[in-house]
Amino acid sequence: LLLYLHDVVYLLAAIMLVFLLLFRVVVVSGRSMNDTLYDGDYLLLLSNIFYSEPQAGDVIVAAKEDFKNGAPIVKRVIATEGQWVDIDFERGIVYVGDDPDHMVPLVEPYTKTLTTKAEGVVFPLQVDEGHIFVLGDNRDDSKDSRHPDIGLLDKREVMGKVIFLFFPGTNRGQYPMELDRIGVVK
Repeated sequence: LLLYLHDVVYLLAAIMLVFLLLFRVVVVSGRSMNDTLYDGDYLLLLSNIFYSEPQAGDVIVAAKEDFKNGAPIVKRVIATEGQWVDIDFERGIVYVGDDPDHMVPLVEPYTKTLTTKAEGVVFPLQVDEGHIFVLGDNRDDSKDSRHPDIGLLDKREVMGKVIFLFFPGTNRGQYPMELDRIGVVK
């Protein structure tokens, strides 16, 4: 019995170490990422220890200390440092490029709504060094880099990259629990 208990303690310590260093678990709160993610979804993140360079298209979790007391927010990376971002709010199109004269419209099949709401940030803008520009997939119901309270996210505020949805939420009962949503998040 003592031998088994010894092995179980070592196994639990190894699992804890892996989850403390390599992975994190986060629960989605809010509707800003609908229909990609729902309120109540349980996500597995690749920790920022191993994920330090966000790329456009990545779904990330960040904690901005001066926004909601540092509560985790889930957003999609749209542009990285040095890139330019412009938004045509009348047509709902987001443009990204390496210089302000050569920006291309993003193809965004993951969005629930077009980007038609201006939130106070002036465009076009260049993403500062060490920062990223993020948007929620549900653009009509997302506080993101368009809003001065969030603005550009410092890469040090990124907790990790979302890699897997392992327990689906229901958007506070709005949708049935869909187990077929379990899997890799794109």
